[in-house]
Amino acid sequence: MKPLVSVLVVEPSEIIVEGLRSMLEKAGGYNMLSPMHDVAMLEERLPVLSPDLLIVNPTLFGSANVRQQLSMLASQRPAMPLVALVYQYVEPDVVGSFKYVVDIRQTRSSVLSLLKKAVDDLSHVDEAGETSEDYELSDRETDVLVLVAKGMSSKEIASQLNISVHTVNSHRKNITHKTGIKSVAGLAVYAMIHNLM
Repeated sequence: MKPLVSVLVVEPSEIIVEGLRSMLEKAGGYNMLSPMHDVAMLEERLPVLSPDLLIVNPTLFGSANVRQQLSMLASQRPAMPLVALVYQYVEPDVVGSFKYVVDIRQTRSSVLSLLKKAVDDLSHVDEAGETSEDYELSDRETDVLVLVAKGMSSKEIASQLNISVHTVNSHRKNITHKTGIKSVAGLAVYAMIHNLM
C-alpha cells in the first residue's frame, strides 16, 4: 500500500483550509497536518513536521525577499514541492518564485491534478536518487537524541553511555544534520512526535 502524502497548509483563512482538507480527504492518499496560520514559525517547525508537500499563501511572506525565504525552506526539505495558494493579487515575481501555483478559483479536478503532478515530481526526484542521503537516525544517535531531549549535557550523556564527549558531539552533529533541528527544544518535540520518549 502506498504511503499517504503528508500536506502542510500555511493559510490564515479557516474556510480555505477546511475546503482544502475536504478536497484532499475525498481524493484519498493525503494526510493533512495541522495547518499553520502564518509563516513565523515555519522555518523552525518544518524539520519536525516533515511534510511531503507544502501549500502556502505567498502573501504571508510580506515584503521580505520571498525567493530567499523559499530557498531557505527548500534547503531544509530539498525534495518537498512548494505550492503557492493564490486567491488575491500577488506580484508576478512572487508567484514566479513557485514551481506550482493553485488558484482557489480553479476546479477541484485541476487543483487535484496539479497536486498530483507535484507529488509525482517528488517521486521522480526520489527515484533519481537526488535525495539519496540516509536521514534515518542510528540506534546510538537515537539514544543520544533522547538524552539531549531530556536536557542532559554532552558530558552527562558521555558518562551515561560510556562513550567519549567527542563521540557524543559527533552524534549530536549527525542528529542536527539528519533532522535539520538545531535547538534542544526542537529535538525534544521531534523525539515526542516520533515516540522516542
